[in-house]
Amino acid sequence: MDLYGDLRKMMDVASGRRKASLVLKGGTVVNVFTEKTEVADIAIEDGYIAGIGDYEGEHNVDLSGRYICPGFIDGHIHIESAMVSPPEFEKAVLPHGTTAVIADPHEIGNVAGCQGIDYMLETTKDLDLDVFIMMPSCVPATALDESGAVLGPEDLKPYYDNPRVLGLAEVMNSLGVVAGMDDLMGKLSDAGSRGKVIDGHAPFLEGNGLNAYVCAGVLSDHECSDIDEALKKLGRGQYIMIREGTAARNLEALMPLFAAPYYERCMLVTDDKHPGDLISMGHIDYIIRKAVSLGADPIKAIKMGTLHSARYFGLKDRGAVMPGLRADLAVLEDLKDFRVLAVYKDGKLAAEKGVCIQEKEDKSRELASAFPRVFDSFHLDEITLKDLELVKKGTMQRVIQFKPHELLTQERILPWPDDDTAAAQGDRAQGVDLNEDIVKAAVFERHLHTGHTGIGFIGGYGLKKGAVATSVAHDSHNLIVIGTNDRDMVLAANAVRKNKGGLAVAVDGQVTGELALPIGGIMTQASVYEVEFQLEKLKEQTRELGISEDIDAFMTLAFVSLPVIPKLRINSYGVIDVDRQEVVEAVF
Repeated sequence: MDLYGDLRKMMDVASGRRKASLVLKGGTVVNVFTEKTEVADIAIEDGYIAGIGDYEGEHNVDLSGRYICPGFIDGHIHIESAMVSPPEFEKAVLPHGTTAVIADPHEIGNVAGCQGIDYMLETTKDLDLDVFIMMPSCVPATALDESGAVLGPEDLKPYYDNPRVLGLAEVMNSLGVVAGMDDLMGKLSDAGSRGKVIDGHAPFLEGNGLNAYVCAGVLSDHECSDIDEALKKLGRGQYIMIREGTAARNLEALMPLFAAPYYERCMLVTDDKHPGDLISMGHIDYIIRKAVSLGADPIKAIKMGTLHSARYFGLKDRGAVMPGLRADLAVLEDLKDFRVLAVYKDGKLAAEKGVCIQEKEDKSRELASAFPRVFDSFHLDEITLKDLELVKKGTMQRVIQFKPHELLTQERILPWPDDDTAAAQGDRAQGVDLNEDIVKAAVFERHLHTGHTGIGFIGGYGLKKGAVATSVAHDSHNLIVIGTNDRDMVLAANAVRKNKGGLAVAVDGQVTGELALPIGGIMTQASVYEVEFQLEKLKEQTRELGISEDIDAFMTLAFVSLPVIPKLRINSYGVIDVDRQEVVEAVF
């Protein structure tokens, strides 16, 4: 075995002929193979588990009464959604027991192309948290999106030689796969021929379309929002990633998957999660805790957050408390509340009592010259009231209707608001009807200075006055603003532009709050705690403007421009009918 620096020393420790450097004494070990627990010592040497049983070490740590399980693995996450640089992201998740994540950097890839991916690889290479990368498959998401870069098969190929690159990330253009688009066929063939993992993203795909998708080598899906869809995909051999993030929360609907035989092909993921949720609620530990509270067997849930992800991604050196594997371990208070007391990474104490032992230096500022497209990504003229003018082409209004706690939207058709309605509601933009919970939306292309602007209407957001703007707008991350009146929309949008990216709120002619995100317009080098403090203040302002506490105002807004999730979206081209992959009129 080439895992260890000295195999003979490992055998001496495992057999008891030699004391281990570290022994975790008397803990209750969670065995993900037998799905039982056992009280035992864990002998650790050179960062690996040498043995489980009765051991003495040069250094002993008494863990009597505590539970020890494998370090958690998030099978699919966009680190950028935490809005902080990777070293700050580590501070948020490592203390919660997460020792590895499988990251898809397509957010920064859409902004800065290969430079964005290189930035993520560089800033994650020296963390305690292991960050593995899946290559973005859809930059841009579809031909009906405007990103800052286009990544073709030839752009992705060189990265597969990097041992931290595991495969091809969520193939969002499922219709393109089924249709056999050349670009996608090239990417799928390149990854498949190298034996790399290929992840999926195909809401509602079924029948022969699903057959074609799986035949192309796409073996997972994280977009299932109901059990029937999940079972269809399981029946065709896909692994199901059960997602519980900030915007999309599918856990409750997919709870039947925690039972045999389904759970053996399921894993736990967050996809996108804001810093506040990571700090206060947790990460994979939170999903396990919630699943157990809903009736899941705790050890089965742990397996879905550890072993299954490791097996699926071919990470043979982790995922279980087992001799020969990395000593990546989470120490738990119990198997009910799953409070993480300590985290060991490669056999060293990496976090305790909610805090990382050794904080990594954030070198983002030093990297600015090496990655100019990452740190100078806003190319947009100052926005004016004229930019928000809408040409009315009919008497019917097409509204993008939100569904609570889902990324899916619905199409809502209403008569255009009459003059009496407008007069009764006072200062409001053309087409806004607060009685029907309908507000205006605009998306400005900000990467290539095209001047393109899409205008439409949103329902179910709850905004009663003012405007909310953000450059965190999946996946192309153009500038999106939603408001009740054009004046506040212009103010909020220009505040984001001035900061080279970020979030802003405006009301009654004033910008009342903002958060600058100058790294690609989607991240900042500020601490995760500072970002959460500022973000919470912004959310409080949105609640004062009418948005329910049950809605994450910014995460929800971030997905309304993604043209690969049904039914309607809005981006810099206009309102998009995802099913038809066409631009449609907002007023007709």
